[in-house]
Amino acid sequence: MIRRATHDDVETLVRIQRDAAVAAFAHVFPPDAYPFPDDAIRTGWRAALDEIDVEVYLAEDDGEPIASVSIGGEFLRTLYVLPSHWGRGTGSSLHDFALERLRAGGCTEARLWTLAENHGARRFYEKRGWVLNGETRTVPFPPQPLDVGYSRTL
Repeated sequence: MIRRATHDDVETLVRIQRDAAVAAFAHVFPPDAYPFPDDAIRTGWRAALDEIDVEVYLAEDDGEPIASVSIGGEFLRTLYVLPSHWGRGTGSSLHDFALERLRAGGCTEARLWTLAENHGARRFYEKRGWVLNGETRTVPFPPQPLDVGYSRTL
């Protein structure tokens, strides 16, 4: 089941992002050197839930939140799945759901950012038709790794 997230879900959103990010990005953000920035991420989720043009959703399995996705403007902003649910199709379902929501909002070309060193996510997106668009940016969290931009026609 996929449902719209509310402010009551902020701690759940933080937990899902933390668990997924620590597992997926340990080679970029070693947890001993760079602890997960709970407070900054919590603030970010609160702000996202307040934004009119941002939609945040949770995927649940038997009533338990297992993943989240958010969109805004032309962006697939976030997609996080608890590591215990990797490889079960949850990410694919949320990805497709997010693209449908973007299409419904009139978007014809979607964009996203992902860490340059997030090889698993890059393979995931490339298998689904996303292509590098030549854009890069520096991530604001130490050690300030590089994000790469992807685009996809809807």
